Amino acid sequence: MAQTDMSGGLPPDADLMMEVPPKPPFDWVREGTSFWLFEENGAFGIPRNGVEAEPHTWDNRRYQANFAFAGGRILHSVGSGAMPSVFDAQGRPAILGGGPLTYRCIEPFRRWLVTFDGMAVDTHVDDQIACTVDRSRQVPLRYEFELEMVVPPNIQDISPAHFATWGKGRQRDAISVGLGSRFEQMLRGEGEVTLDGETQTARVNGSRIKRRSIRTDGLMLRGHCWQAVVFPDGRAAGYEARPAHDDGSEPWNEGFVYQDGTMYPAKATRIPWLTDIVSSGEDVSFELESELGVTRIAGRTTLTTFQLSKAHLHGLRLSQSGARYNWDGISALGMIERSSWASS
Repeated sequence: MAQTDMSGGLPPDADLMMEVPPKPPFDWVREGTSFWLFEENGAFGIPRNGVEAEPHTWDNRRYQANFAFAGGRILHSVGSGAMPSVFDAQGRPAILGGGPLTYRCIEPFRRWLVTFDGMAVDTHVDDQIACTVDRSRQVPLRYEFELEMVVPPNIQDISPAHFATWGKGRQRDAISVGLGSRFEQMLRGEGEVTLDGETQTARVNGSRIKRRSIRTDGLMLRGHCWQAVVFPDGRAAGYEARPAHDDGSEPWNEGFVYQDGTMYPAKATRIPWLTDIVSSGEDVSFELESELGVTRIAGRTTLTTFQLSKAHLHGLRLSQSGARYNWDGISALGMIERSSWASS
């Protein structure tokens, strides 16, 4: 049987890494990769880990890693750390890492290895909500997962040629998404987690994002909502959207539905914006419109994490979490990331 093309038409080197930092005038281009992984039964999740390779801090990468348990326990690690060699044993630029977090591309668009080996703040989602996290309480955490891509990438072409054809509202939002290339790919895998002196094996599903772009981090200026999930029968769906602009111009709203081996572009028509800070169980159902019609996916939050400013009544609210989704009676864990301002 012929192997399904998982590249989406992209060349293999689009899934490898920059060997050296870009030079002027491209020295604002950065490469970022992140993964969202969820134990298939919902016992724990990794609601985002990520590394940023930025030209001006090339040897000292920013990283972030969340680890959440169903009972509300949260392990969180964030900071900057030394980069590993970008080259693998075959001499390919296949490795991206920073500090305790390392990614290795085994086969472009098909297989990746994710490893974390370091210390993490040991807290609870209730402490994150109350802004009472004790960062001195830390525990060692190690995990490694080998992941297989199961859906071709949903490709976002934010090249200058496309950018020039959009309205001003969509252009403003695209700058925060990142001018360049970005794609999202759904996956499954298995591996091991070592914590509290015990090692357990686990099977996971989730998604990954790879981008090489100029990005302002301005997504937090107006808030956003981003959801994605892959189901056991092979179907998948997701989107990322921004709120309506005050001047009525079209905001960023880009999604996909993957069904029967075909990727259908879609637009979100029901979006669960972040309004309340709820530790779990919030209704985050969404709807997507494509040439298939309206796809309705029910969802409720779980494995929830928050990052709130200390003055969070007037500050940024960011949630990176999991959700239990249901599509026509089939259930799966997937990701949800949302942000807003408390005054909105």
